Order: sequence, then structure tokens, then C-alpha cells
Amino acid sequence: MSSSFGTLFKITTWGESHGKAVGVVIDGCPAQLPITAEEIQAELDRRKPGQSTISTPRKEGDTVDILSGIFEGKTTGTPISLIVTNKDQNSKAYNHLKDIYRPSHADYTFDAKFGFRDYRGGGRSSARETIGRVAAGAIAKKLLSLRNIESLSCVTQIHTLIGSADLNTVTLNDIEANIVRCPDPEIAKLMITRIEEARKDGDSLGGIVSGVIRGVPAGLGEPVFDKLKADLAKAMMSIPATMGFQIGSGFDSVSMTGREHNDAFYAEKETVRTKTNNSGGIQGGISNGEYITFQVAFKPTATIFKVQDTIDTNKKSITLQAKGRHDPCVLPRAIPIVDAMANLVIIDHLLRQKSQRSFFEDLSNES
Repeated sequence: MSSSFGTLFKITTWGESHGKAVGVVIDGCPAQLPITAEEIQAELDRRKPGQSTISTPRKEGDTVDILSGIFEGKTTGTPISLIVTNKDQNSKAYNHLKDIYRPSHADYTFDAKFGFRDYRGGGRSSARETIGRVAAGAIAKKLLSLRNIESLSCVTQIHTLIGSADLNTVTLNDIEANIVRCPDPEIAKLMITRIEEARKDGDSLGGIVSGVIRGVPAGLGEPVFDKLKADLAKAMMSIPATMGFQIGSGFDSVSMTGREHNDAFYAEKETVRTKTNNSGGIQGGISNGEYITFQVAFKPTATIFKVQDTIDTNKKSITLQAKGRHDPCVLPRAIPIVDAMANLVIIDHLLRQKSQRSFFEDLSNES
């Protein structure tokens, strides 16, 4: 199903940008995990609109309601259903788009696929769908914390401004220290100014999010088509507005020789380590125990307030000046979404690995 993700820890998101609600159903979460609505809400608060001067002015509390699967503060092992009601939708603001295809949006392609589309804010193609991912990711995050596994991401580039971030040491406090979520404070100030200038000019900006997953044990990944890096790539590229994904040295590896790129092994207190991490913590599609590092490229927000050439549903050329409430740059609010997708991939592969090995390990223990 196109709205489902995962194998053993499976999520299915539902809802539209301007429908009554959005949400997620999570199947495969182990029983007895202590989790509260407040823990889920904390992640949703990082994603919600209207949280700063550089985000959309749409006002949504994005308050989560637990419908099933959690009882007396613990997961029951049955499907978990979470819902967030849309409060501040303004569908009338999109009436002028009923017969118009917005440039670089999913309007035309949804029409081409289904012969019908929800023009109210893009329907399912809207980033509001990611509320379900973030809510599910909060539960995955709690599960992974029991194994000391942590996913963090931060903004490292907005337009032509590039900030620095040491993914080995960056903390959540470093990332949350400013509204653009760039741990380089001086560059962050410039980024905020650049985004505000783009908003005033009716334009938008893109950039790069850098991520790290710490504490992942060696051995996660399912060759050949469910390689860990392949599933991470799919997870990140399924986020709205993403345009590229790379892991480790990524595209820079093409300018290296094999000698320069190879991650030489050595032993440290009976733990296998590598002298470099060009592979980004994954080799042969399987985690090697090092930090997993990656980058995700996001395009400039497609909705801008400048006059643009486009066509209507009759394929006639027209001009469009968009209306509505939109982020001039999606990256600051994309951070919790990237974190959520990383957590969902890792917990799914962790459960798959445990399932794969436990049968024979149980037999050896019994003997």
C-alpha cells in the first residue's frame, strides 16, 4: 500500500491537509513499552506550523489523541491508532486553484494518476501528512532509546549559506538553540535573515539537512533489496520536497581513490571500528557499528507569491499568483520528520534482525 511503510514495525498514515483530521496506525510495536501522549506531543510540537517567524502562519496545536493500542501508559501489542484534528484549515483559500495546476506541485501528476485531485492544500501530497510519521517516529524513538540508539538531524545549508556541524558530537540542545535548527550559531543568524528576505520577496529557499544515527549495532540490513542504506534513502526521499539523498562521503567519493575511500578496520576493546567513516556506517547494505551519517537535499518551497506561468485543467496557458499560508523554507520544520523516518527505519530493521537470529539462538540456549 502506498500509504504504508515498514515490514515488522509498520505504519500507515491517513488524512488530508484540509480534511477533518490526520493520523497514523502503527502495527507491530512490542507490548509493554512505557509511552505517554506527552512524549508523542513533544515531537509533534517540533513539527507543527506557526512555531516561529520563518514558518507558515497557519495555527495548529497538532494535539495528539490516542485512540487505541496504549493502556495504562504502556503499549498493548495491538495496533496503535493516533489522531490529530485539523483546526485552522482554510479550504476557501484554495478555491481559485480548483482548475489550475500549480508549478512544481503534485496537482498535475495526481490528476494524471487518479483522474481526480484534492486541490485544498494538495490533499495527501501536503506535508501535513507527515504528522502521522512524526507521531509514529516518537514511539520508535522511545523503543530505540532502550538500546541507546539516537537519531539527530540539523540544518547545515540554506540556499548558498553553509554551516558547520560535527555529527559526532552535536546535541539536541545545539540544534534547538535557534529557530532555523542550525548548530552553527553565526551562520544560523544569516540563514534566518536570508529566509526572511525570501519571504518578503514572495520567494522561497531550499537547503540540506545532515543527519546522524548513533548506537546502531553491526548487522542491521537485509540484502539485497532491503539494504539499510536503500531503506534510509526510500524513507528520506518519501518526505515532501526532498530532491536528493547521500550517505557517508556520498557524491564526494567519486573524486577519491579506493585507497582514500576504504574504511580500514581496527579493534578497540574487542569492538571492530574503522579509521574513517566514508561508508557512513553501512557496508554491503549492512550496518558496521559506526555512526550512520547522511544528508538530505530539500528544494525551495514550491508555493511562492510571484506571478508564474502555468496551465489550467483544460491545458490552456495562464498565469498564477499563489495565495495561502506557506513556509518560505521547509527545512527547520523538516528536522523532526527526518528524525522520525530514521527512527522508523532503524526500529524496523532491529526487529527484523532479532526475528531472524532468535530462532537458532533460542535452540542453542535450550540445548
